[in-house]
Amino acid sequence: MPKTYRRPTFVREESWRYKRVKPSWRSPSGKTSRVRRSKEGWPPVVKIGYSRAKSTRNLHPSGLREILIWRPEELEGVNAATTVVRIGHTVGENKRNRIIEEAKRRSLRILNPGVKREAEEAKAEEEEVETDATEAERAEVPETVNEIEEKPP
Repeated sequence: MPKTYRRPTFVREESWRYKRVKPSWRSPSGKTSRVRRSKEGWPPVVKIGYSRAKSTRNLHPSGLREILIWRPEELEGVNAATTVVRIGHTVGENKRNRIIEEAKRRSLRILNPGVKREAEEAKAEEEEVETDATEAERAEVPETVNEIEEKPP
């Protein structure tokens, strides 16, 4: 098995020195640029040698091929052993639910199922429990001094 190397993070020259120079990569073009000349001690320049092997390029970190889906019909012919599914970000809730059901039926893995609705419902339930608890506390604690004085010992 070939030895794997960690790809360096490529930063724009002098981005660590000046706030106005953002770290997003730009190719150095200066006549005396140390980065362009690949001087030791300076950040590396983007080169073709840093690319990944063709067999592993454009794969999901799980090692499976990733495809983008917008309709439930697009799941036909998708191999569950070699492919994972990502739902397009513009897909609405109804179509998203149909895609999820179809994917479950075909035993496909979805990377972004969109569980926003369930999270919102759980949050609403927590708020209801909190309001019930605070109402119970209010009922036990007298609100005014007159109520305290009126109660017999």
